[in-house]
Amino acid sequence: MRLVFLGDVMLGRLVNERLRSAPPAYPWGDTLPVLAQADMRFANLECVLADGGKPLPGKVFHFRSDVRNAAALTAAGIDAVSLANNHVLDYGTDAFRELLPALDRSGILHAGAGPDLEAARRPVIRRVGPAAVGFLAFTDNQPDWEAGPFRPGVYYVPVDERHPENARVRDLLGLVGRTRARTDLLVVSAHWGGNWGADVPPAHRELGHALVDAGADVVFGHSAHIFRGVELYRGRPLIYSAGDFIDDYAVDPEERNDQSFIFRLEIGGGVPVRLQLHPTVITGFQARLAGKSSRRIAARMQELSAQLGTQSKWVDETNVLQIPVDS
Repeated sequence: MRLVFLGDVMLGRLVNERLRSAPPAYPWGDTLPVLAQADMRFANLECVLADGGKPLPGKVFHFRSDVRNAAALTAAGIDAVSLANNHVLDYGTDAFRELLPALDRSGILHAGAGPDLEAARRPVIRRVGPAAVGFLAFTDNQPDWEAGPFRPGVYYVPVDERHPENARVRDLLGLVGRTRARTDLLVVSAHWGGNWGADVPPAHRELGHALVDAGADVVFGHSAHIFRGVELYRGRPLIYSAGDFIDDYAVDPEERNDQSFIFRLEIGGGVPVRLQLHPTVITGFQARLAGKSSRRIAARMQELSAQLGTQSKWVDETNVLQIPVDS
């Protein structure tokens, strides 16, 4: 079994404008053949899909894409998206209520936000051949958007170095354990921390390890706008930040938020065995394989991952960075 993980997919603003004249597959550039090699594809949807709603006051950035652009997700075969982030409610609850049925009609699983707290916390499960793959998502962004018993919102879990075992963390770890008991493989999505900075916060490493101890097979992190190193813990990969995959953002020349990867994880015998990273760049509001820049982008990931104790190997013939997980 092969799983693919993509960082932030933001289809709003100028990407949305381009999609009004371009085909739904446009934002994926030349990455579609790689995505097609997976049995299941995950992404963080960094916008709301809606035609209505009003921008919430007090926020600088608001990301909304036309509701019909659910077709852009299906064009890439996206199977599951995280909604636990700081943009899913940019246009209020009316727009959010458009998003959920649009994803449902397209057969796209979603986790991390819902019409109430129970729905926001609820994991989703998809069968891939004989295996049941579980997916749950949380964020430590936007505490004011926390879902309640009768209030739409996100599954909010603060990741706090001062109080690493707060009640919400204990609740999350319990949910991970219960979900793992119902599945053969479990992915936990974490939209955590602020923007920028290649170093992994110690609190993220601590919680990442705790998630694996509780039953997570993959920790799929994002939010920082740039990629961070990959750590292996107890034979499980922790992708601390997958970076940005599609957007219209200005590019920081130092942080290079236009660079990322397709993270393709191979599963064998029910456990992760190999992580293959295909370098990508964002250009013209679409993701593209990095081509001549691939080796340089991969070298940065090798350096960051080595700082976390992870060894990797660049393969020139395929333009892929390989990380053996089961060694």
